[in-house]
Amino acid sequence: MPRTALAEKKPRVRPVPAVTRSIAILRLLGRSPEPLGVKAIAQALGLVTSTALHILRVLVQEELVKVDPVTKRYSLGVGMLPLARNVIERNSFASVVQPVLDRLSAKWGVTAIGVQITGLDHMVVLALSRSQGAFSLHVDVGSRFPALISATGRLVAAFGDHSPSEVEKRFKALRWQSAPSLEAWKKEVESVKRKGFSVDRGNYISGVTVVAVPVLDPRGRVVHALVGAGVADQLDNGRAIALANDMRAQAERISELLFGAKNG
Repeated sequence: MPRTALAEKKPRVRPVPAVTRSIAILRLLGRSPEPLGVKAIAQALGLVTSTALHILRVLVQEELVKVDPVTKRYSLGVGMLPLARNVIERNSFASVVQPVLDRLSAKWGVTAIGVQITGLDHMVVLALSRSQGAFSLHVDVGSRFPALISATGRLVAAFGDHSPSEVEKRFKALRWQSAPSLEAWKKEVESVKRKGFSVDRGNYISGVTVVAVPVLDPRGRVVHALVGAGVADQLDNGRAIALANDMRAQAERISELLFGAKNG
């Protein structure tokens, strides 16, 4: 086996059921719009009710989860806040990108977002700036989305190092309001490689145009992205391209700040 293959081989991770179940509970509570009872949690995750209860009691003790003493329903606790704050404060991308997002939002009247790409699994919102206009995308810091969705997903396909078969498999599992065909999407990805930016016109959310540009590492792989979202009437073709060019210039500066050299 080539030496490079050995160097890139990922270490085997042995599953730890208690940890996996605890994380699943936290993620479920984070997604739920309202507190959940232990039976609902157990059913959603395929757990034995007593197992879910034991885990919840530990999470409550650690203040990562809270329980209403009357309804016996669970939701995320205040102990999550310092953990999330520490991640954001120690993430150099979040601190560098925030003033950029504020400027983009004010200049173009869009919701400006900075995301981190986590392989083909997810993209995570690390920073955002909402416009003062009537339109505001429903997204918060910490929100997670499928990696290949919308304009940002085209960047992941264009500037990632993932196999075509795995990308196609993940694409087929996506949920859009107006889904493009796989063939049309592939052509758009090839176009994104040439242009260096991506535009989603109503595929992900009807009536909303999303513009995204990559922040590349020294190997030319996308690790973060800048995203601008606004109503379609506000972002016609010319304005969307102008926004993309502005974002590209900002993304190049951010890449230099993060990695110390301009990608070539």
